[in-house]
Amino acid sequence: MSCAWRWPAPTKVRAIRPGAAAGARVRVNDRNQANDAEAAQMKWILIAIARAWQIGPSAILPPSCRFSPSCSQYAIEALKKYGAIKGGWLATKRLLRCHPWGGCGHDPVP
Repeated sequence: MSCAWRWPAPTKVRAIRPGAAAGARVRVNDRNQANDAEAAQMKWILIAIARAWQIGPSAILPPSCRFSPSCSQYAIEALKKYGAIKGGWLATKRLLRCHPWGGCGHDPVP
């Protein structure tokens, strides 16, 4: 005797979404949204650090930028355009080029 009724396929449950009701279940795809939110938070934290540099020490020190835009402005633009990982990498590469034997002139964010 065969039975036509079957148990429903189990859904993959990994974590509870922040702010969700107690006992709420979250599918695997919702985990990407949480990662995106964390990346956005990191991006804004790095932008805040660059802005703090512009307002604090950079305002007191004499202007000595070799590039246009300045390294901190370049970092802010790169972080806004590419996010925390790639924008942070571009900003780090720019800071490493900023030395007496490095280049100079206009260097926009790619």
